[in-house]
Amino acid sequence: MTALEETPAAVPVVEPLSRARLPAFLHDRIGGFPRTFWILWSGTLLNRLGTMVEPFLGLYLTTTRGLSLGQAGLVMAVLGAGSLGSQIVGGILTDRIGRRITLALGTVLTGLAMLALGYAQGIVSIVAAVLVLGLVLDIYRPASQAMVADIISPAERPRAFALLFWAINLGWAIATVLGGTLAQHGFLWLFWIDAITCAGFGVLVWRAVPDSRPERARAGRDEGGFLDVLRDRVMVFYVLIGIVYTFVLLQGMTTMALAMKEDGLGPQAYGIAIAANGVIIIAVQPLVAAWLSRRDHSRVLATGMALVGLGYGLTAVASSLWSYVGTVLVWTLGEIIAASVLQAVVADLAPVHLRGRYSGLYGMAWSGGFLLAPLGGTQLLGIGAPALWLTCLGLGLVAAAGQLGLGPAIRGRREQALLAAV
Repeated sequence: MTALEETPAAVPVVEPLSRARLPAFLHDRIGGFPRTFWILWSGTLLNRLGTMVEPFLGLYLTTTRGLSLGQAGLVMAVLGAGSLGSQIVGGILTDRIGRRITLALGTVLTGLAMLALGYAQGIVSIVAAVLVLGLVLDIYRPASQAMVADIISPAERPRAFALLFWAINLGWAIATVLGGTLAQHGFLWLFWIDAITCAGFGVLVWRAVPDSRPERARAGRDEGGFLDVLRDRVMVFYVLIGIVYTFVLLQGMTTMALAMKEDGLGPQAYGIAIAANGVIIIAVQPLVAAWLSRRDHSRVLATGMALVGLGYGLTAVASSLWSYVGTVLVWTLGEIIAASVLQAVVADLAPVHLRGRYSGLYGMAWSGGFLLAPLGGTQLLGIGAPALWLTCLGLGLVAAAGQLGLGPAIRGRREQALLAAV
């Protein structure tokens, strides 16, 4: 494994909290961020506390709604396809009408669409409802990520995105355990909780967060578009690598529950296993995020992607609850490593007036992974669990190799971003 190298530092543009007010350990991790960031962080946590539908969607469709494995895979793929469109719309709206209104609009519409899916019956109604949900599900993401890039300096962005990642997984750990328990009493509870927390995030942002779009971005709002983003070969290759990586990572949300079901393990067992992912992130990520953010970003990403592939590869020999938990431990460590710099790279690559679109394009890697993961994952699982998990191992290593190849270009762009912020 290649050693992780230090990247250059830069003077932050946000005024840090006084060290007299925070112990050094905490200052290095949470000091120096403005109030707007912490409101965004709180809303993200609230939203994630209600994320109960997506991890249990496959089980819901095959049990409560009686769909076949293939039909369930199709529905989840439609959700992913719709999400691809929502990333594009979210990116455009973020650059044109602002971060605040885009985030609020996207989350409130998601809450309404979540309820529609919860009450849909029959394959046609379910597919229609899940398509609408997909089309609004990720509108808020480019706005949230562009807002962080607006208010946090390049040197501090990895730490800021790491804190958001930690909040997401704190909520995830709680939501998956509660979701697994509530699912035994009726899946409709999951849809209502998810809808309320989505809308709550939007209301919080609308009432408490000013729009952060820089003046130079407002002046250039009519200049450029997604074609300009697609001409950035570094960004395009980064997104392609991201699609491969997310295909592997998202198996935990799409096919792992189905594989555990084949081993005689039900919703509660899956909830415990996948909650281990959040618990490990909560415990480990704050200890390593600051250190990882100072390493060479591409080497950090390659290390994390390879470890995620290894963890899923080991799932080929899992059959009990605790063996599944063990494999989750391995790929979660890889996820922690990669997540420490994933979004910060996008912020470094993006021009100010195209931050929404760059974030939207990168979000399409996650949407694309969510689209391909259930389609490819369920097909491979139909062949046999080893076929699925060993394919994940190979793809994780491919993504790691691609990231190492892209390393010199990413290092050059980061140095430019750091110099521009001084």
